[in-house]
Amino acid sequence: MRNPDLSFPGAYTGLDPGRARGESPPASMTMHSPPEAPHTPLSTGLVWLMAAASGATVANLYYNQPLLGDIGAALGASGSALGLVPMLTQVGYAVGMLFIVPLGDSLERRRVIVTMNTLVALALVGVALAPTLHWMVAASFVVGVTTIIPQLLVPFAAHLAPAAQRGRVVGTVMSGVLMGILLSRTAAGFVGTHLGWRTMFWIAAGLMLALAGVLRFTLPSQPPMASMPYPQLLRSLIHLARTEPVLRLHAVLGALSFGAFSVFWSTLALYLQSLPQKYDAQVAGLFGVVGVAGAAVAPLVGRHADKRGDRRINGAAIVVLLLSFVVMWPLGRWLWGIALGVVLLDLGVQANQISNQTRVYSLRPEARSRLNTLYMVTYFAGGAAGSWLGTFAWTHWGWGGVCASGAALCVVALLVLKRGPKGGAPEAAEA
Repeated sequence: MRNPDLSFPGAYTGLDPGRARGESPPASMTMHSPPEAPHTPLSTGLVWLMAAASGATVANLYYNQPLLGDIGAALGASGSALGLVPMLTQVGYAVGMLFIVPLGDSLERRRVIVTMNTLVALALVGVALAPTLHWMVAASFVVGVTTIIPQLLVPFAAHLAPAAQRGRVVGTVMSGVLMGILLSRTAAGFVGTHLGWRTMFWIAAGLMLALAGVLRFTLPSQPPMASMPYPQLLRSLIHLARTEPVLRLHAVLGALSFGAFSVFWSTLALYLQSLPQKYDAQVAGLFGVVGVAGAAVAPLVGRHADKRGDRRINGAAIVVLLLSFVVMWPLGRWLWGIALGVVLLDLGVQANQISNQTRVYSLRPEARSRLNTLYMVTYFAGGAAGSWLGTFAWTHWGWGGVCASGAALCVVALLVLKRGPKGGAPEAAEA
């Protein structure tokens, strides 16, 4: 069969296996034939654009965290009431992943991505204009709901990539996501200090509008992968969760690793302030820059995920994650010790994430957005639980308790990996 030409967006072809055998699709669910990933190399420029777009959009979730003090002073809020701002942002993100991301399988992905970019820009304007805390909380929730672009771009990139290169492509795009998470706090702290917290959200809104225009004219058009009513689309999530043990395995591994990641990051600022030097939040934010070293190796991890059909990458990644807490427990009194631990922490989390997603995306090409929804909802649930566990451990047992909690989650992940199903290897390279 002739290879599709990437120079003509949307010109993907594929043969429906069921129709080839003379079968008829069920009346209740008409599935388009899963378009084949192109055999010609995916443009490097497009891959890096997807990575940059993913990082720029996921950053919207984290700008408010280092700015909470300034926001509270401006809006007359403090304590638990002010804590609703980041909490509702994360809740909104989970809602968006659950109810909007599945549409990536039944609607044209480029249109959904551009629409979400435009809507999140409007939500960020609402945050920048917030006159009261209630307004701020509501606008932050909408920011979370509409900041689901990375969860549409990653499966889109996986679909466009040839099977033999899928891990590398997913790794590159995910490196953008992790860099956005890590650098967003640093950027917000700098802009907030020098230009004010509202300026940060105005800048973010302008960036999202510009990105919407760029993606509108650079992303290829892709026919919907599945045609079904929206309620049935949501019900299919339950079916996928029940019938895909490999998805369940890697979702749990992702949740445990992101939980360990959140145990550390939710308590780092508290720990630094408790040291004799009384380091402030700006120092904590600088560790995000250190963590970029871990994100930079993601494409290398992806290449190995393409070549290996086993789960050794998951095991090695979790061991590296465990080692980060072993290092930081005794060496955390020095900044260089924490920096070393942060590099190992981010490397382990990122490597595990790439390996997980490469295998999850190999399961059902026609359901990649829904598979991603189930994986990422579980992933962020693990992160939320890890944030609570980290704070609890810090309150009761201090830094040793934080490191022990993160290490315990890593040990559980290794046990889950050992006992889990052994399927889910990436697809064989296409001829």
